[in-house]
Amino acid sequence: MRGIFVIMATPFTESGAVDYEDLEREVDFMVRCGVHGMVWPQLASEYASLDKQERMRGMEVLAKAARGKAPALVLGVQGANVEAALEYLKKAEDLGPDALIAIPPKEAKSVEDFRRYYEALGEAARRPLFIQTTGGAKGITPAVEMITGLARKYPHLGYVKEEAEPVIERMLALSKERPAVRSLFSGAAGKGMLYEWRLGMDGTMPGAPFSDIYVRIWDTWQAGEKEKAREIFSKLLLMINLDTVIPGTRQYIMKRRGVFRTMVSRRSKFALSAKAVEEIEFCYGGLKPYLRA
Repeated sequence: MRGIFVIMATPFTESGAVDYEDLEREVDFMVRCGVHGMVWPQLASEYASLDKQERMRGMEVLAKAARGKAPALVLGVQGANVEAALEYLKKAEDLGPDALIAIPPKEAKSVEDFRRYYEALGEAARRPLFIQTTGGAKGITPAVEMITGLARKYPHLGYVKEEAEPVIERMLALSKERPAVRSLFSGAAGKGMLYEWRLGMDGTMPGAPFSDIYVRIWDTWQAGEKEKAREIFSKLLLMINLDTVIPGTRQYIMKRRGVFRTMVSRRSKFALSAKAVEEIEFCYGGLKPYLRA
């Protein structure tokens, strides 16, 4: 469990339905990009807008499409509470992915509720399960000691996607508990990934539009070409920044690259002006020499 594990986007038709054909096609895009893992559904997948039937079918589509492909498949089994998460976990386990991941429960009232949630998943899971530290009930952050305790009790819970602040300090504290803590990944579009890798962390889980760029940066860094990795990363950061300045940048790029047929999102509606498209294309131009797919 090392490298670039991409949080796959969820495609929608013009009517707003999940486009399962494009979701299947996204797997081929991930393979061409050379990613080490594919993760769905998570926050960047707009998972909160998906109903149970859509999530279940999406997992089936991805399990079939990923079979025999190089990237690891990681299925998201989070639920608002223990009961819901266990239902998703059972479905995912039956599909035989390489690993699972779970965002904390939305209905939790305390850190102890977080603990009981992950203990229930730890008892039921038969394969590696990433504990994500954000995205659950607001105002509750799982303590590092809680996570490491779970990892010691359930060895297959020794995989962490750390996004809670202060991220670096928490990752360093978790890394001191190796080998119980087996893999440490970051999120947040990988904005701190070069420093994290310098500190010995295992990878990052970014969004889908620039999957091949993240892989190229990883490969370049691992080859010891740190200045080259910095050069590519600096161009990627322009696009990461632009996504916060021009809503719809991610969706535009996924369509621009021929992965999705629409720019439809359930999270928000947007209409890109000619100037917005001009700026996106300008920044995107800096990445074109490094694209693989």
